[in-house]
Parts: sequence; C-alpha cells; structure tokens
Amino acid sequence: MKTLWLGIAGALALTAALATRAAPPSTSVPAATPALPTPSTTTPSTPMPDVVRGEQIYARCLACHALAYDRVGPHHCGLFGRRAGSVPGFPYSQAMKNSGIVWDAKTLDRFLADPLGTVPGTAMTYAGVPDPQNRADLIAYLKYVNNTPECQPSK
Repeated sequence: MKTLWLGIAGALALTAALATRAAPPSTSVPAATPALPTPSTTTPSTPMPDVVRGEQIYARCLACHALAYDRVGPHHCGLFGRRAGSVPGFPYSQAMKNSGIVWDAKTLDRFLADPLGTVPGTAMTYAGVPDPQNRADLIAYLKYVNNTPECQPSK
C-alpha cells in the first residue's frame, strides 16, 4: 500500500512539474489569429424586428382598429404612404387631419411612442407603445401584412 501511495505522489509531482515548466521557445512565426468580431460589428444594438411578435402586439390595437375595415379607429391596410387623417368617410379629429403626417416607419414609430404628445388633440386616447422593440415589431408586422391578400383590394 505504501508503494501505491508513493507512486501516486510521484505521478502528481511529475504532473505539477510539467505543468509549471515553461514551453520551449518557438522558432516558427505563429499564424495570424483573426480578431473575434465585436458584438457591435456583428449585431445591431437592438434585435431585428419580429413579425410574429408584431402580430401579437397588434392584438392590442384590435380593440379599436382592424386591418381591412374601419372600426372606432381607421383601418390599417394601406397605412404606409397614406396621409394621416385621409381615409374617406372616417371621422378623424381635426388635430389628426391637420397633423401633416405621412405614415412611414419613422412617423409611425414616433406616433406609437406617444400618440397624445405627437398629435395633441387626437381622438386616439391609447397611451402608446413605450418599448422601442415592441414598436419595431409592430411596424414590421404592419408592413408585412400590407402585402398579404387580406390587405389587397378585391379584383
């Protein structure tokens, strides 16, 4: 048994000695190691918009809006490029009619962040979508759905 312990102790000592011994100097030039990409160069500061999440967020809008027809709020099909307050027959507030907004991703993002602050006097009393990623997802969904059969005029 004593021999076994000495053998184990010797093996441990040899392992420790080899581990702490410096590596012999290299005579070859090491290959260039490519730099690892930094997160800021490989991914945007916010994740890409998610259309599926946007559809889930749009469920909140369904309390007043629909895609293809007017409800308490105007329909959302054809929203991009449309002047705010211009859906024929919809009873917009004067503030919305006079806002001068043409809906695109930027104007919609600003409006959704703070509807009452963006268009004071709007009839839309919803507090908005404060989270920027949720707004991006919602806008991505609205862009996507505008190219689906649901938003295409009947022929």
